[in-house]
Amino acid sequence: MPAKDVEARFQALDAFLIEHQGLWKPRPFTHLHLPWETEHPELTQWLRQRSLDDAEASHNHPFDLPAPAPFPQLAVQARQLSAVDKLPTQPLPPAHHRLNVDVPGRKWEQIEAFGAALQFAQTPKHWLDWCAGKGHLGRRLLQAGQALTCLEYDPALNAAGQALSDHHRLPVTHRLQDVMVDVAISSAHTPVALHACGDLHVRLMQLASTAGCKQLALAPCCYNRINANSYQPLSNAGRASRLQLSIDDLGLPLSETVTAGKRVRLQRDTSMARRLGFDQLQRELRGVDEYLPTPSLPASWLDKPFADYCQELASFKGLSTGEQDWTGLEAYGWRRLAEVRNLELVRGLFRRPLEVWLVLDRALFLEENGYKVQIGTFCEPVLTPRNLMVLAERE
Repeated sequence: MPAKDVEARFQALDAFLIEHQGLWKPRPFTHLHLPWETEHPELTQWLRQRSLDDAEASHNHPFDLPAPAPFPQLAVQARQLSAVDKLPTQPLPPAHHRLNVDVPGRKWEQIEAFGAALQFAQTPKHWLDWCAGKGHLGRRLLQAGQALTCLEYDPALNAAGQALSDHHRLPVTHRLQDVMVDVAISSAHTPVALHACGDLHVRLMQLASTAGCKQLALAPCCYNRINANSYQPLSNAGRASRLQLSIDDLGLPLSETVTAGKRVRLQRDTSMARRLGFDQLQRELRGVDEYLPTPSLPASWLDKPFADYCQELASFKGLSTGEQDWTGLEAYGWRRLAEVRNLELVRGLFRRPLEVWLVLDRALFLEENGYKVQIGTFCEPVLTPRNLMVLAERE
């Protein structure tokens, strides 16, 4: 997206998200009945009668769903407002022999795609791999005559990265570093961040701008991984917006997933169905018709009989279950899961618009700090749904 279009697109997305926030803010998982269902009874009935398999088939492609109004009209708007071109690419120089060993295949493909989209006016002299893990991205970008520094918070990942760099005889400095505290960035650095979460990539933009870095590139991720209780806009336009985003709201773009294997899908669905069955039980036990948050549970809990699962979870919340129709309650959880997943397709229309809004807020911040910014996708969503990339350069 050219720099001149960034603010205009941001304002259009801002108006769209504010106008329809009653459709995408309430979560079907926590509401037995959504506020918008009364206003759109035909759409409600159509979605609620669909199966879990129907929802799964539509999850990654909600724009194409032939649902009743206002779904198609919203889908057209959402698709137009969130459309982002693919960034131009150029082939990377061949990788060093066996450099991709120890890198999962999909991650290596993401690194290759990210690197191919890095087209700066000036050739970087010193790469700074931000939240580097083992430094796979930085090592792939490193060419003769360039330097590379990798910053990583986890001691085990940092040590493993240094060992890999030494093994490949590459001149890389791996530094154990919490990037949220004092960290030195030089104007000579070209920072890159592939899927640094929330506060981590925001911190990078702030520090790089202050340090006078001539260029930087990032693919944001996990917008909800922030220490604040709600989103703190970065740009002037973002701060002027009436859109208020909670931690839950910020998780919406992350609800899109790449196709998972059958075992993983079954585990995910079983966990959700059990939680929904327990949700119905706790509403009856407490006499309170509202969702009760429960802690994350180990996967081993899914091996328990459903009755034991509910009784232990109830005990954790200080509730006594007594005798229940456990078979009926478990079946209810699965029926409700099908309804939840289909009702979530309405929220699915707003996943990408909200993510583009968040990325444009970052782009506008960088523009305000003297950068020329380009936004686009660096790979197809099947490789990673978090495929938006921000390229920033100062004249």
